[in-house]
Amino acid sequence: MVHLRAIHHVAIICSDYTTSKQFYCETLGLKVLAENYRADRQSWKLDLALPDGGQLELFSFPDAPQRPSFPEAQGLRHLAFTVGDIDAAIRGLQQSGVAPEEVRVDEFTGARFAFFADPDGLPIELYEVTRPT
Repeated sequence: MVHLRAIHHVAIICSDYTTSKQFYCETLGLKVLAENYRADRQSWKLDLALPDGGQLELFSFPDAPQRPSFPEAQGLRHLAFTVGDIDAAIRGLQQSGVAPEEVRVDEFTGARFAFFADPDGLPIELYEVTRPT
């Protein structure tokens, strides 16, 4: 048995490096850990810090195929982040020009959540987790 401790990173391949870098850094507020251009691959690799200590790796590759999203394909479905206040998070997205879907309620936990898309259509979920007061 393997004893996993945490997710170290999630990797995303984008179609437009500049647009995606701006989205993940400015719209979502992730901090840059490292940024490297790999000339042999004509590829950028951007390491971004997630609030829980994990990382998001953003890659660019020339002529990468589009991700099938609708209808949903097998494989990784979406990326989800927790937030303390879904309403405030949605207002922040809207102020940045991002159009999130309607807030839904998880039928099993009662938690509120909403989806939106990154510049390449990757589905991202915000899941409200409140701490007891």
